[in-house]
Amino acid sequence: MDKTKRNAVIAGNWKMNKTPCETTALINEMKPLVAGADCKVVLCVPFIDIPAAVEAAKGSNIEIGAENVHFKASGAYTGEISAQMLVESGVKYVVIGHSERRQYFGETDQTVNLRTLAAIQAGLTAIVCVGETLEQRELGYTETLLKFQTKMALTNVKAEDLNKIIIAYEPVWAIGTGVTASAQQADEGNGFVREAIAEVYGKDVADTVTIQYGGSMNAGNADELVAKINVDGGLIGGASLKAEDFSVIVKAASK
Repeated sequence: MDKTKRNAVIAGNWKMNKTPCETTALINEMKPLVAGADCKVVLCVPFIDIPAAVEAAKGSNIEIGAENVHFKASGAYTGEISAQMLVESGVKYVVIGHSERRQYFGETDQTVNLRTLAAIQAGLTAIVCVGETLEQRELGYTETLLKFQTKMALTNVKAEDLNKIIIAYEPVWAIGTGVTASAQQADEGNGFVREAIAEVYGKDVADTVTIQYGGSMNAGNADELVAKINVDGGLIGGASLKAEDFSVIVKAASK
């Protein structure tokens, strides 16, 4: 397998952190640290921070993403944001189906698919999250679950639209816990995702899809993780809130 067929992407997921003023300050701190990176650099920020983030990132290699999107174009969906709203705000990427959305806000495999279709139809790149719980892993369901979630998320997605899709493998047991999957476990999980894509679209297509690892990647383990054949960067949580740590991860993915 040739990793040069696909882009490495380091995307920060800020979750519910940073005010607009703090957003401006953090991005201004990051810009010189990640300039010239040989990978894509993305920051997915809370809705309220998008205008400040887009403005602060102007003229740099940092692109801005959102953390969620609704699957309808408009309507009586209080508190939701449509794909077109994101596009007109200058957003290029959007995280879909993060485990926290699934756990706390009732996200399902079906709504993940609907949000994914809405995002790519609007021209956004969807960062679609999949991952197993510790119980599911211990029962031996990791491969089955990852393949199921991946295929569900990509239902009705055409092969020619896979260039707008990034899959992020996020083992739920390694998110925000400080526990990180070993590099081998990360590569294996990402490999299951790639196999699922190949089963639907063929191996040649699957080899072009960016698959990130997203379970507590940090400055200390990034080198080992991104060196794996199936790991094409990362979806970064806590470390994306620290400019220096985030830049170390970006540099690891640029090697």
